[in-house]
Amino acid sequence: MTSLLTYTFKNLPNTSKWALRFCMRPLSSSSQVQAAAASQTKSKKTLAKPNIRNIVVVDGVRTPFLLSGTSGLLHRTSVPKDVVDYIIFGTVIQEVKTSNVAREAALGAGFSDKTPAHTVTMACISSNQAMTTAVGLIASGQCDVVVAGGVELMSDIPIRHSRKMRKMMLDLNKAKTLAQRLSVISKFRLNFLSPELPAVSEFSTSETMGHSADRLAAAFAISREEQDEYALRSHSLAKRAQDEGLLSDVVPFKVPGRDTVTQDNGIRPSSLDQMAKLKPAFIKPYGTVTAANSSFLTDGASAVLIMAEEKALAMGYKPKAYLRDFMYVSQDPKDQLLLGPTYATPKVLEKAGLTMNDIDAFEFHEAFSGQILANLKAMDSDWFAQNYMGRKAKVGLPPLEKFNNWGGSLSLGHPFGATGCRLVMAAANRLRKEGGQYGLVAACAAGGQGHAMIVEAYPK
Repeated sequence: MTSLLTYTFKNLPNTSKWALRFCMRPLSSSSQVQAAAASQTKSKKTLAKPNIRNIVVVDGVRTPFLLSGTSGLLHRTSVPKDVVDYIIFGTVIQEVKTSNVAREAALGAGFSDKTPAHTVTMACISSNQAMTTAVGLIASGQCDVVVAGGVELMSDIPIRHSRKMRKMMLDLNKAKTLAQRLSVISKFRLNFLSPELPAVSEFSTSETMGHSADRLAAAFAISREEQDEYALRSHSLAKRAQDEGLLSDVVPFKVPGRDTVTQDNGIRPSSLDQMAKLKPAFIKPYGTVTAANSSFLTDGASAVLIMAEEKALAMGYKPKAYLRDFMYVSQDPKDQLLLGPTYATPKVLEKAGLTMNDIDAFEFHEAFSGQILANLKAMDSDWFAQNYMGRKAKVGLPPLEKFNNWGGSLSLGHPFGATGCRLVMAAANRLRKEGGQYGLVAACAAGGQGHAMIVEAYPK
């Protein structure tokens, strides 16, 4: 991640009962495999607010997102390092030796030891939290320039001794005499050596996210075929975006001991026939969530340079987008674990004074196909809005021709701590390419939480 921080600035330009309600309206995405043609620039109001600083994304980069086991982490920087006021990174599975990975990466990248840095964790929206924390620091006048990002290394996760082994080792360290040490050692049993892996289940419910996604898909009457169709759409669009050079935020990364990696390596368009052969991954034998319609374990890092607009312009930069209103939500972690986008989207639109029709580019985190399709159905349901959200009417269905047009987490990968920055840069780059003005980024997260943000294109 140290090299990623250095690289970024160098390359900057100088200038349950649900099933009864939803089984009647299955959502098929097979007809949406082709991305829509670039939309025309629309004349809309800006979201600038009186007496509040405009906050911009100058640029952003990420390592290629790699299937776990094939990667390292890349990092990048390039503005004069003494200009950066603060550094914030998100991560989920923390290494004990570098628990404040933002600080260690900053020092490793050559930033001044006088530049503060801290690490945040909020499951899959950790880098979202890093970015919005940066927005708060700049909006309050405490900072002008903040680097925000995220990192995850799933191919080298920390594995602990069992609790019994840890206790014995601590007791042994406290023992003062030989007799005391021998007494502690005599309690050792072979099962103490069983390793303890990081938890993959919700602490509050003891349920894995995949199991929850399977239940959610069943509750919203989403078929296995629909989930496979959506996953194929994601991989097909990602492959097209990669081939056309649209994933411009990806920077090359030299994997130690291996060749330089220049692109995401999890994009693998298949066929519905091949996908149908896979067995359920979580609820066996009747579940519908499989390896093909789930996001995969991924290594990766991302970083964005966030500035006050006046600071960016004074330094000669041409920002890519404004970061506007954002919203965090949380709900029942058992039955609504993955519905964060459904709850966050109407709130952030209302806060910004926008409607779904105003949004030109949607970038939603794809944890599972079933999760995405369940959110789309919930957002398009008056019944769900009234009975679960306390709203009078639905927020509406995002048009699929504007939705994740360059692929998503199902195909590009999902390094837990880094995905949020990818979503924001995808929205910003799509707005510039397609001529739109507003993008909406949304994601779910473990614990039943979620995030949404409005991104506004910077005038060309």
